[in-house]
Amino acid sequence: MTGLIIAGVDGSAPSAAAVEWAADDALRTGAELRIVHVLDRRPYEITRFLVSDQEDRLRKAAGKVLQAAEATARARQPTVEVSTRLAEGVPAAVLREQEASELVIGNRGVGGFAGALLGSVTMEVAAQANCPVIVVRAEPREKVGEIGVGVDDSDTCEPALGYAFEQARLRGATLRLIHAWQVPVHAFAPEILYDLGEVRAAQREAVGTRIAAWRARYPEVNLVEDVQNVHPVDALTSAACDLIVVGSHGRGALGSLVLGSVSRGVLHHARCPVAVVRSQEFFRRP
Repeated sequence: MTGLIIAGVDGSAPSAAAVEWAADDALRTGAELRIVHVLDRRPYEITRFLVSDQEDRLRKAAGKVLQAAEATARARQPTVEVSTRLAEGVPAAVLREQEASELVIGNRGVGGFAGALLGSVTMEVAAQANCPVIVVRAEPREKVGEIGVGVDDSDTCEPALGYAFEQARLRGATLRLIHAWQVPVHAFAPEILYDLGEVRAAQREAVGTRIAAWRARYPEVNLVEDVQNVHPVDALTSAACDLIVVGSHGRGALGSLVLGSVSRGVLHHARCPVAVVRSQEFFRRP
């Protein structure tokens, strides 16, 4: 993948981690890196508290955020082409409208509550951006050389599969295909039984069918099929991976991946970066 990677920054520790992740991915993919800071004037638009040099103060503070982020990117990957942009408006709206091959943001911003798992800007961008959105946490993690991707039996997981296979190829990483299913519980018919061996075999066959074309396209990628009888969020967040990839929509055995259910749960609870891939335009079935 070439193109443009955008890192949204606000001066927080998670946004600094997002810049580092974006710089690394720009090097892997040959993309340009653009660092964007959105100046949001709404908190300062209270007439009686305005001061004469308000404009200068706001823009200077924004400039410092961009300068620090640019220095981080250049120190991380000196050969990557880096540019910066100062925009104005509502942060989530500005970021989700960016034209990019992928968008990288921190999981919480400077204005978030300390105990919050995910910021409101992050959630809105992940739900509505047209390109893949990677959400990064500030806490460093040791690399394990494995990427996880959620697989279900619907076509809507294809963009996530395409992104995950490409990331695994670029990194030389193992790709873990995570397919979670749960036996239905019949409150008024508890005597209904299932042959779990047959169910598991059927689920493995569904995974094999879903990824057959991708396996042929990326024969160099080492695959691990991980079929579990657990809740999808538990299956995805318990995997020890460098990156978890999910779709924003999905049906079938993996459950609904509409942001707000499985994807929302993964974004809240995963301990590694999470990529939300929703657009069919980026990664189509081979």
